[in-house]
Amino acid sequence: MSTATFRIWRGEKGAGKFQDYSTEVSSGMVVLDAVHRIQAEQANNLAVRWNCKAGKCGSCSAEINGMPKLMCMTRLNSLPLEQPVTIEPMKAFPHVRDLVTDVSWNYSVKKNIAKFTPRPPDAPDGTWRMAQKDADRVQEFRKCIECFLCQDVCHVLREHHMHEQFVGPRFLVYAAALEMNPLDQADRVPALRQQYGIGLCNITKCCTKVCPENITITDNAIIPLKERVVDRFFDPLTKLFRVFGAGSR
Repeated sequence: MSTATFRIWRGEKGAGKFQDYSTEVSSGMVVLDAVHRIQAEQANNLAVRWNCKAGKCGSCSAEINGMPKLMCMTRLNSLPLEQPVTIEPMKAFPHVRDLVTDVSWNYSVKKNIAKFTPRPPDAPDGTWRMAQKDADRVQEFRKCIECFLCQDVCHVLREHHMHEQFVGPRFLVYAAALEMNPLDQADRVPALRQQYGIGLCNITKCCTKVCPENITITDNAIIPLKERVVDRFFDPLTKLFRVFGAGSR
């Protein structure tokens, strides 16, 4: 057993301050374990959101030493415990209390993305045929646990607060899972450019870095979607084809 200090943000609706708590820690503990011990022994009214404690529900997202992480998956032996460990709420969303933020904006964004729209079945038994490589391509995106760490680290949302113009990396991943599904026939490319604001992403790969499911967000989802937008709206050959194609009809 040893003792470590945790500098936890306390307050409501954006107002508050850091408060230091010293507690005993032991081998194998994660940040959430320490927070629970502090909550049980020193701060019974500390607000913290968690559920599975297994890195699969995405509930315990926070900023640990300035980096968006899951508290239940951040081991204390990975942190410099000779210094206070800072724990604060995500900065891209409205603050509720202590370590809890209001992430409901994300769910309203998801409702505005065109849902899966399958093409007619292509087999006599009324089912579809799909190549394994196509199934594998979109399966990666389905690993998302909606912890919203990628949303929190994105500078467009975190620093510029452009929530009305940009859906964020999580929902570009969601759109990619639909757009790259060969069974889907909906066209989301115009919305990617206009409503979803994909042009605001400058592909710094910070979202990929913080993803606890190791989804290759930037390279496998965002960049291919950007290419589709460029091909549709900015490729000079496509523009010529539209001009002359329209004139020949």
